[in-house]
Amino acid sequence: MPGELRRRRNALTVANGGRSRLAPTAGDPGRATFLELFFDLVYVFALTRISARAFEDLAVEKGMAHGWTAVTGGGKTLLLLLALWAVWQGTAWTTSRYDPQHTWLQAIVITALVCSMVMGVAVPRAFTATGVMFAVAYVVAQVSRPLILMIALGPHPYRRLKLRMTLIYTATGVLWIGGALLPTNPKVVLWTVALFAEYLAARCGWPVPGLGRSTVSRWDIAPEHLSDRYQQFFLVALGETILVAGFAYSKGPYEAGHAAAFGLALATSIVLWRIYMQRAGQILAEAVSKARHPATVGRSSADTHLVMVIGLTAVAIGYELVIDHPVERLPMAWVAMVIGGPVLFLAGRARFEYEVFSRVSPSRWIAILVLLASTPLVVRAPGLFAAATALVVLIAVAVADTRRAHGRPPEAAAPPR
Repeated sequence: MPGELRRRRNALTVANGGRSRLAPTAGDPGRATFLELFFDLVYVFALTRISARAFEDLAVEKGMAHGWTAVTGGGKTLLLLLALWAVWQGTAWTTSRYDPQHTWLQAIVITALVCSMVMGVAVPRAFTATGVMFAVAYVVAQVSRPLILMIALGPHPYRRLKLRMTLIYTATGVLWIGGALLPTNPKVVLWTVALFAEYLAARCGWPVPGLGRSTVSRWDIAPEHLSDRYQQFFLVALGETILVAGFAYSKGPYEAGHAAAFGLALATSIVLWRIYMQRAGQILAEAVSKARHPATVGRSSADTHLVMVIGLTAVAIGYELVIDHPVERLPMAWVAMVIGGPVLFLAGRARFEYEVFSRVSPSRWIAILVLLASTPLVVRAPGLFAAATALVVLIAVAVADTRRAHGRPPEAAAPPR
């Protein structure tokens, strides 16, 4: 594969009179480069900061009579997570559409890496002391990517798209940086408006008056590379659950209840991996390739993985709380993490299964209903009981998947038409 990439670049250089002009790749670049994997490592750290921020809000909430602090704190943490995801996803799509070995692409990835690291450092106090740091890093990451591409593409027709993206990110960047200079509540409002505008613009093909818009279904996509990137980010999020559990248990004490909670956390992470990878997680690239509009399925799978990653983040937060308080009764805000995390993961996994096979296994919805029905039982119950309940339900889903596949040939991808 590296030799093929080199030949493609050399042919492109010759076609441009010896200039190494950037252009969309002629084929799928395949697996992620080492630089992209290095970039992903930053998100292991960033996601732990997301969990740490949410843990602080929920730990304080336990001593309060109402849950409004947990709700507002959770909303603000989700906003930061969505911003981090936006930077990662934009970078992943870029390296999937252009040669990731090209110098310009490496500059984009390194810039995103540095900005994501700064954002991760700023996450715990992003709405107070480090708001400007977070906002500036985010804006630099989002504006620099289309700007560099616009310069590197030269006269290529895609240059107009990058111009529109640059203009939109510059406009929303004013909201990000302006909001960072304001108190917490108006800051949250402006950042939410900016992020919503960016997500909406992406869904609508980056429309700018006088410059047109794009049709998403016609975008070029590299199924193998993009699928590989989503799978790797899922593993990053799953690894974050293990890191958080390990950090929580390593603080001590090492009594039986804490050890049991730690064991439940590890077992849950293993079962979540098993549920994700059971066939659908292995053939996403095949499903994208077979789809009538690969870019539409690729974008849909991005949303699906975002839901699963949010669920995994909630799982990590929930297990940190349970490891710290294994025999104490859980307030509702904590139950939302311990039970709601697996619910979100299963909901995302159900949609993921539909994207790959055009169907959803009944075990997904049954498990979601069982978890939701168990909520009245685990509220104010010991943390270990809630964690064990979630694990048992997830194991049942994994067993159902194994039984369905046992003795049958591997199922082929059949994406919706």
